[in-house]
Amino acid sequence: MLSVFLSSVLVLSVLTIVEVRAQQGSSKSAPAPSNWKAVDDALGRMGQDQPDGTHKFSMPRSDLKVTLDGVELKPGFALGSWAAFQKMGNQTEVMGDLVLTEAEIAPVMQKLSDSGIEITGLHNHLIRTTPPVMYMHIGGHGDASHLATAIHDALSLTKTPASSPAGNPNADLGFDTKQIDNAVGHAGKNNNGVYQFSVPRSEKITENGMPVPNSMGIATALNFQPTGTGKAAITGDFVLTAKEVNPVIKALRQNGIAVTALHSHMLEEQPRLFFMHFWANDDATKLAQGLRAALDQTNSAKEK
Repeated sequence: MLSVFLSSVLVLSVLTIVEVRAQQGSSKSAPAPSNWKAVDDALGRMGQDQPDGTHKFSMPRSDLKVTLDGVELKPGFALGSWAAFQKMGNQTEVMGDLVLTEAEIAPVMQKLSDSGIEITGLHNHLIRTTPPVMYMHIGGHGDASHLATAIHDALSLTKTPASSPAGNPNADLGFDTKQIDNAVGHAGKNNNGVYQFSVPRSEKITENGMPVPNSMGIATALNFQPTGTGKAAITGDFVLTAKEVNPVIKALRQNGIAVTALHSHMLEEQPRLFFMHFWANDDATKLAQGLRAALDQTNSAKEK
């Protein structure tokens, strides 16, 4: 009887150890909850956790019908509002970019300012659009729910849709994405029929002494929207230091790509950054090669 009892105890002990280790293993592999529910609730939409630690909301202006040189711009191509949140100790930081019509600018600015959100930029990204579209860059620090509520209340003064359509990674593009990837030197992603690249800078960017993650708008963005027969319209923005500005302008113009805006998006960043927007509509591979020539003038990260 004693030997049977001891055997039972031994089996139970082994099973307990196995169960505990299994639980430990699963806890290591399971992602931690993001704890952004209050922010999602305040903004009235679901954000997405980003690999660099932010919680980001994409808010495409699918309500707007904007054309440029006869091309109707897709929301994900040049009409995407966004806001990204990151925790900073007991507080939260937010940065964002709101796509606005001219009539929406004043009421949105007033609402944001009254709520303690800073306006860090207001400008065009493209030229000759019908109707004209402006972009308001914002930033703030404080309680996460308060920041989200402030942005929600400002957006309620616009016609920004409350929800975004589901993405389609298989939407037809009409050009060879492998050729585009090879030309740019990075791998792009199909986002609802827009082929997108996000190319981070190699150095660390800080604002007020705190690191700024790439998902808060400091990676160069290159967007391709197919326009038929292997052609694409391109836009986006290069994130540049001062010494890179004119070499990039030269590279773009030599490759038939127009520079449409040059400005700042932030107020206290280090090193100081400039954001250069561009436009062209031509053979997709040819334009990708032109963008690569411009990227080669920058301290951008290389594809691993």
